[in-house]
Amino acid sequence: MDDFLTINQLAWDNRTELHLESDFYDMPGFMAGNTSLREIELAELDVRGKSVLHLQCHFGQDTLSWAREGAASVTGLDLSPKAIAAATQIADTLNIEANLGVPVQFVCGNVLDARHLIEGEFDLVYASYGVLCWLPDLTAWANTIASCLKPGGLFFLAEFHPIKALLDGYDYFHTGKADVEQEGSYTENSRDAENTMVSWSHDLGEVVSALINAGLVIESLREYDFSPYNCFENLAEEESGRFRQRINGKPIPMVFSIKARKP
Repeated sequence: MDDFLTINQLAWDNRTELHLESDFYDMPGFMAGNTSLREIELAELDVRGKSVLHLQCHFGQDTLSWAREGAASVTGLDLSPKAIAAATQIADTLNIEANLGVPVQFVCGNVLDARHLIEGEFDLVYASYGVLCWLPDLTAWANTIASCLKPGGLFFLAEFHPIKALLDGYDYFHTGKADVEQEGSYTENSRDAENTMVSWSHDLGEVVSALINAGLVIESLREYDFSPYNCFENLAEEESGRFRQRINGKPIPMVFSIKARKP
C-alpha cells in the first residue's frame, strides 16, 4: 500500500508542474473566469447552496468551478502535495472566499483516508475523469464516500468508460492485479515526460456493486458516446467539445456517470 501511494504521489507531483503550464488546463483562461467543468456534469448537477467534497481534485480547478456555480462551500482532497499547494494558491489568488462568499478548503492525503482527514458531512461528494484506476479497492472507496455524505446526500461520478480501457489494451474486469507502467501524460506538453505509475482496472458492475454494498441507492447510470476531453489517441472531434472513437463506423461508449444517494 505505501509503495504504490509513494510511486503515484511522486508521479502526480511531477505531472502537476507540467499540467499547470499546459494548454489543456488553460490556467490563464481559468484565472480570467472560465469554468473547467464540462457539459456532462453541468447538465446533471445543481450545486447551488450545497456543501461539496471533491475527491482526487488535482489542483482544484473543478473544485473552484463549483464554487463559481454557487456551492455553499467546497473542499478538495488530493494525494499530491504539489497539487494541493497549487490549488490553495489559486484559491487565494482568486480570493474565492471574499469574492464569492464560499469557504474553500484543500486537504492533502489518500482518498481512502478522507473520513479521517476531513471534518463534517457533505451534500455532494464529487469525483470525475480518470480517478478509479488509481484505486486498488473500490469497497473501501465506496464506504469512504458513504461516510462523507449527509443523510440524503448525493454522490456523483463521471468517469471514462472501461470499454475504452479495454480497447487500449487493459483488462476490462478487475483482476486485483496492478498495472505498473512508465507513462507520459495526456496534456500536449508532457506526453514524453514519463513517470512510473501503478493502476488497476475496474469494470462497470464492480463500480455499481461497491456503491450499493456501501448502502447507497443508485438513482441513475448514464453512458455517453463521447469524451469531453481530447486526452486519448484515435479520437475525432465530431462536434465542438465532443471527442469520439468509432469501430466499424459505430461510436464506442467513452464516459459513464453515476448518481447514488445516501438514504
